[in-house]
Formats: sequence, structure tokens, C-alpha cells
Amino acid sequence: MELNKAIQNRHSVRKFSSKKPDWRTIIECIDASRYAPMAGKIYTVRFILVDNKESIKKIAEASHQDFVSPVKYIVVVCSELSKVLNAFGERAKIYCRQQAGAAIQNFLLKIEDSGLATCWVGDFVEEQVKRELRIPDNINVEAIFPVGYEFMKAKTRRAKADIDRILYFNNYKNSKMKSPRRGN
Repeated sequence: MELNKAIQNRHSVRKFSSKKPDWRTIIECIDASRYAPMAGKIYTVRFILVDNKESIKKIAEASHQDFVSPVKYIVVVCSELSKVLNAFGERAKIYCRQQAGAAIQNFLLKIEDSGLATCWVGDFVEEQVKRELRIPDNINVEAIFPVGYEFMKAKTRRAKADIDRILYFNNYKNSKMKSPRRGN
């Protein structure tokens, strides 16, 4: 799939078909995350691929999202702060979140490219997820992604923000780009 098409077609799915994806395809999607930028070339993002039905049920309960429980796979994304903390001090938390976001975006685009579907779940009880997956206290759970095939592809997509509402030039809220002067 062409990159622009993957970007424009990517959307959150909350209704999945009963068809089970090939776990190797999900691993290929996770592999795409390795190409995201990382501060100091320190890779902090970790992925847990979950296929245990009981664990999926408990993670769904932790997220308070009913659409999570019927899927065959969940991907849980975590960050390991310690190495970045040693290298960058106070800014490490920001870098870890940025790195996780960049890695997740690569993962999401590859999910779209692979014909799979997911929804970014960011609201969950972290302690419950950590307990279920035996994630150490020093690791942050960034997000949960139920993965499967979309049940009945949506025909229309929600309109995105217009570019003139999100782009400014040289200063915040400056919506005009000045033309360069001639002769300079």
C-alpha cells in the first residue's frame, strides 16, 4: 500500500470480525516500530503480544472497553525509562513518550498496510495490566491495541481537521506565509 493511502485510511476500529489474524503478520507490524526515531539510539519501547483468552478478558476489564474482549490478539506497548533517564536526566520522560508515539505510529501504519485493524486504547488501569502480564513496576504501559480484522469496513470516514486550522507560520496563530521578497 502507498504511504499516503495508509495514512489517510488508518482509523480506529471497535468492531472486529471473528476471523483470527496470523500472528506472524502482527509481528511484522511490530517490527516496523524499530525504525522509529529514538533519543540517543536507545530503544525504550517494548511490545507484548497477548493471545491468552483469559488475559485478554482481564485487560479488557482493565480498559473498561467492551470491544477489546472479543479479539484474538492484543498488543500492549510499554516503555523502559531507566536507560534514557541515565542518558538524558529530566527530559527522559518526554523522550520516552515521544519515542513510544513514533514507534506506535509506525506500528499503526503497518497494521493498516497489512489489512488488519486496531484501536488505540489509552484509558486503562495500569496496575491491573501490569499484574496480568507480570510487567515490572519500573516499566510504563503506554497503550493497548486490540488487533483483528474490521467487521464490515466503514464506507465513510470522519472528516479530519483542515490544514489551515492546524498549520501556522513563524508564530503561533499566524496563518499567513509571507512571500519572499524579490531581489533577495
